[in-house]
Amino acid sequence: MKQIKKSKKDRITPGKVLLFLVLALLVVVMVVPFLWMISASFKNNNEVFLYPIRWIPDPIRIKNYYRVWTEIPFPRYYLNTLIYSVIVTFGQCATCSMAGYAFAKLRFPGRDLIFMLFLGTMMVPWHAIMIPQFMINKALGFYNHPESIIIMNLFSAFGVFLLKQFMLGIPSDLVEAARIDGCGEFRGYFKIILPLCKPGLATLIVFTFTFMWNDYLAPMIYLDNDRYKTIQLGLASFRSLYMTDYGLIMAGTVCSLIPILIIYCSAQKYLIEGIAHTGLKG
Repeated sequence: MKQIKKSKKDRITPGKVLLFLVLALLVVVMVVPFLWMISASFKNNNEVFLYPIRWIPDPIRIKNYYRVWTEIPFPRYYLNTLIYSVIVTFGQCATCSMAGYAFAKLRFPGRDLIFMLFLGTMMVPWHAIMIPQFMINKALGFYNHPESIIIMNLFSAFGVFLLKQFMLGIPSDLVEAARIDGCGEFRGYFKIILPLCKPGLATLIVFTFTFMWNDYLAPMIYLDNDRYKTIQLGLASFRSLYMTDYGLIMAGTVCSLIPILIIYCSAQKYLIEGIAHTGLKG
C-alpha cells in the first residue's frame, strides 16, 4: 500500500504548536473573567473576593437574580436599553450605508476632500464636544428624553468609513450596468449594493449595538428620569458611598450580556467575513 503523504497544511510543525499554545492561553485569559463573573453572581457580597477563589459557591444564592429584577426597575431599564440600541443600530445601518454608497460609487465635486474632512471628525474625542452637545440638546428640548440618546447616535463616521471601504470591493461594473438598464441610484443601492453588503452591515450592527448597550456616560449626562434610564445606570445604582453590592452587580451584568451574546452568535459568520474583507481596497 502506498503511503499517502500529508500535505503541508496537515503537517504538525513547531510553529503551529506554538501558535496553538498562544491561542489557548489567550482563550483562558478571555474566558476566566467571565467564569469568575458568573460564579460571583451567585455569591454573597463578602464571598466575592475570597482567596483562593471558590468557583462553585456554597450555598448558591439564586436570590441575587431575583433581587436585581425586583429591588430596582431593572425590567424598565432593560427594555429602554434594548429600544435605544435597536433604533440606533437600524438608523446607523440606513444613514451610514447611504453615505458610504455616495462616497464609494458616486462622483461629485470635492468627494474625496469631503470624505477626508469627514474622517477628521473621528480624531476629535467625544469629551471635547460633550458640553457643546449637551447645550444643543437642552436648547432643542431633548434633555431628559430618549431623543437625546437616539438622535445624536443615528450617524457615525466610523460606520460610513467601514461601509465605504467594503463597497469599494464591490465591482463598479454592476452599478454601471444597472444605470445603463435604466435603474436609478436608489434602486441600484437597494437592489444591488445592499444585498452584497451583508458582511459589512453585520459588522456595523454588532459594533453599534454593543456600543449602545454598554454606553454609560451619555445616558448619565442626558437622562435623569427613571422612566428613560438604561441598564448601565441601573447597575450603577447598586453602588453607594459606603458599600458596593458586587453580587448583585455581577448578577445584573450576566443578565445584560444575553442580548450581546445573541447578536454575536447570530452575526458571527458575517462578522468574520466583514472584518476580513473591510479595508482591503481604497
